[in-house]
Order: sequence, then structure tokens, then C-alpha cells
Amino acid sequence: MNELLQAAREMALKAGKLLKEYWVRGVEVEYKGEINLVTEADRASEALILSEIRRRFPDHSIVAEESAPKQVPGEFCWYVDPLDGTTNFAHKLPYFSVSIGVRRGQEMVAGVIYDPILEELFCAARGEGATCNDRLIRVSPQKNLGESLLVTGFNYTIRQDSGQVFEHFRNFTMVAQGVRRVGSAALDLCYVACGRYEGFWERDLSPWDTAAGTLLVEEAGGRVTQFGGEPFDLYGAEVLASNSLIHETMTEVLRRPHHK
Repeated sequence: MNELLQAAREMALKAGKLLKEYWVRGVEVEYKGEINLVTEADRASEALILSEIRRRFPDHSIVAEESAPKQVPGEFCWYVDPLDGTTNFAHKLPYFSVSIGVRRGQEMVAGVIYDPILEELFCAARGEGATCNDRLIRVSPQKNLGESLLVTGFNYTIRQDSGQVFEHFRNFTMVAQGVRRVGSAALDLCYVACGRYEGFWERDLSPWDTAAGTLLVEEAGGRVTQFGGEPFDLYGAEVLASNSLIHETMTEVLRRPHHK
């Protein structure tokens, strides 16, 4: 196992343990926006992870949700979401995670996502496959969208500009076996990687939301692009991830004309 992946694993496990302690005793909630929450658990988890990165890799850049979102990436850059699914966490809904991804140059090279409630540790390194609790995972073999379970999310600006969010949700609901909206993009991507979901789509996510999860999907045999099939851009507006077998069909649904 390479040094970066091992370090990310250790950090995610430590941060997850801390989150679980906060989960048990409860936290105070603050608002960053109308529906965008932050808790002391977010900040404590991020402080722990960033301290470890700076100690072990002092020359690496960091892009993190709560404290360092605008730092310009260097050759090595860490993307940290200390608590993905804060709203779930605040409401005691056990679907949240720690997400840590490492990028070298223009490609992700390591990704770790940890669910401290189910104690599932998802890991991937470029060219080495993806695992859950050290067991190799693969995407679903399902080829039919009508028999596929999909997942999506709604961004925090949805009340101001819903765009085609609800239209896409409706369109997929009409053709897929089911569509879920659960509230942690990082875990959603993990579940595509291990075959629990066949596909995921969402707009207006941040790099720390998708850095680790998209690598997991690719290393598990899946495909990640923009909605129209264009190459995925970590700083872009769209992410479409699938088992690759239903990918083209999903792009067709997402390309349907917008009806006002």
C-alpha cells in the first residue's frame, strides 16, 4: 500500500472515531447558509485531519471545506471533507462520512471514505483497484436502467435556483427501478463503486465532495463524466458516475430538452 493511501486511511479512521463521539453526545448547529449547516464536529474533524497532513506532508497543498477551500493546489493536493452529510449528522440520520482524496498533478491518486456508523472503510489508489474493509469491490453488472437503483442529491442553492434538478429527478424516476436522495455524495459514490447503486448524478458539488469518491468508482470498474459524457472535471459543475453499463442511457436522460 502506498504512503499516501496509508496516511489517508489513518486520518479517516481517526476523524471517524471523533465524529462518532460527537454523534453520541450531540452537537450545536450553526448555519453557513439558508439550509447549509456546520457543526463543531465538522471543525474538530477537519482540524485533526489538516494537522496530520501538515505534519506528515508539509509541502502538500490542502483544499478543505471549512477552513481552506480556496488554496491553490500544488503538485500534491489533499481534498478534505471532514463531515460529508452534516445535515444528516445533525438530525441523527446515520448516513455521513469522512472523505479524503489526494491529487498529483492532474489526476487523483488516492481516495479514502469512511462511514463511522457502519464502520466501512472505502479505499482506492490509482491503478490498484478499490476496496471496502480491505475486500476488493466492483460496480454492479446491471445493464438495464429499468432494473437499476440510482441516487442523487440537491445542492444548497436549490431554493434560489432549482434549474433542472427536479426535472432530472422526475425523468429518472420514470425509467429507473428507483431513485434515492440520501444526503452524502461521498457515500453515494462509494455505493456505486461497490454495486449497491448503479448510478449517481448531481450538480454544483465541490471538489472535496467528489475527489475520493470518483476515484473509487473508476477503480471499481465504473465510469465518471459530466452529464453529456464529457471528461469529468473536479472543479466543474456536473458529475455523472455509473457502473459504465448504463452510462450512455443515463446521459440520454440528462440530455432531454428542458421543459419550462
